[in-house]
Amino acid sequence: MTFSVAVAGASGYAGGELLRILADHPDFEIRTVTAHQNAGHPLVAHQPHLRSLAHLTLTESTAENLSSHDVVFLALPHGKSGEIASQLPTDTLVIDCGADHRLEDPADWASFYGGEHHGAWVYGVPELIVRADGTKQRTDLVRATRIAAPGCNASAVSLALAPGLHAGVIDEQDIVSVLAVGPSGAGKSLKTMYLASEILGSANPYAVGGTHRHIPEIQQNLRKAGATAPTLSFTPMLVPMSRGILATSTARARPGITAAQVQDAWEAVYADEPFVQVLPAGSVPRTADVLGANTVLMGVALDEAVGRIVTVLAIDNLYKGTAGAAIQSANIALGLAETTGLSVNGVAP
Repeated sequence: MTFSVAVAGASGYAGGELLRILADHPDFEIRTVTAHQNAGHPLVAHQPHLRSLAHLTLTESTAENLSSHDVVFLALPHGKSGEIASQLPTDTLVIDCGADHRLEDPADWASFYGGEHHGAWVYGVPELIVRADGTKQRTDLVRATRIAAPGCNASAVSLALAPGLHAGVIDEQDIVSVLAVGPSGAGKSLKTMYLASEILGSANPYAVGGTHRHIPEIQQNLRKAGATAPTLSFTPMLVPMSRGILATSTARARPGITAAQVQDAWEAVYADEPFVQVLPAGSVPRTADVLGANTVLMGVALDEAVGRIVTVLAIDNLYKGTAGAAIQSANIALGLAETTGLSVNGVAP
């Protein structure tokens, strides 16, 4: 069966990555692409790398244009998805790649985003532990019709720490995450801090001091993995690579934990996952190894001198961090093989 697809926000980075993957998906047919300011333009005027989709023209991002499709992907700024999604048929599979439907607590939304809270949808990270018995999020994605794709930073940190919380080997009260992030994660906004002249040759911290909007999303995920009230110091920084995230997270180890137990805890959680791989002890990943792939690579170690567990995780923020997670979740919801249309192989050099 072929499913008809519409992508809103198709002229942006996330929309472009969705289309790049969907173009080769055997079960999806891209019929409609929409935008706001760029409506009326040929798609390839804004996504010139998508040559197989040169026949498509961007239309207005309205519920009318998005309706009558089996699947709708929303790659819109926060606050925009909720109002459109509420007008779409209830039997349409809608995947929001923005933030509007990730947070369960309206107070978190008010504190970090503001405006109307549109309610939480099923979260789109299939590999994430969400219950004490080890059940993962993919169970809740089966036959879902409303899915919230994750924040790229949030999924990186959550996937890195969930095994340790579930196994009880780390202390939830002193978690520190520092991320090197490519600027494509911020979209195509024309802001000074994203200009090449500002980024090249420099590392630029941002949202310092607990202000980043992905913090409540991470804490929400960590509570489901086994934490009660996790405390998290989260500091991202822009680095001069167009895409990718390298997330280094540390937490206090529980007394008596050995390096072998740490390695075993992470390997046990992800042993059968097609897209999440724990590297052998002593190895850590590079962002270059996951570029253009739906792959998560992570290394884990015990720093015995200070009694802290260190995880280093690499993902492509546009692929696995956003578009790949959305399509992987859509595959599950529709009863397709989870890996359909998604690649584990990166691009090198």
